Amino acid sequence: MGSFDEPGFGGGDWFFSFFPILFGAVFALIVAMIIFAIFKNIRQWSYNNKQPQLSVAAEAVTKRTAVRGGGNDTSARTDYFVTFEVESGDRMEFEVRPQEYGQLVEGDIGTLSFQGTRFLAFVRNKKSESI
Repeated sequence: MGSFDEPGFGGGDWFFSFFPILFGAVFALIVAMIIFAIFKNIRQWSYNNKQPQLSVAAEAVTKRTAVRGGGNDTSARTDYFVTFEVESGDRMEFEVRPQEYGQLVEGDIGTLSFQGTRFLAFVRNKKSESI
């Protein structure tokens, strides 16, 4: 095959002409993704603030975690989620604080409080029988 010094390749100058365009496009894409994420989070926060705070009877039906990061000596973050089933049979999943996650057991029945997609609290019903 030919080398970069052959006619048609411009002596390698094509790379130095193309690289700034590629670098600028990648940079613009990253900035656009960050701005999009910020606006999406602000929109979700605003939506939740406009919703009424509701408290309904519910059962904690499942728990899960999602780990992000942690590769190549970077810190990892764990997100905690609980799915609740309300009396109508509908299920709703909320991200919860680690303390709430640790205290909840699948099958717990109580009162779920939430505002839009924001988890507020879950108060378990007291058991009427002793252990």
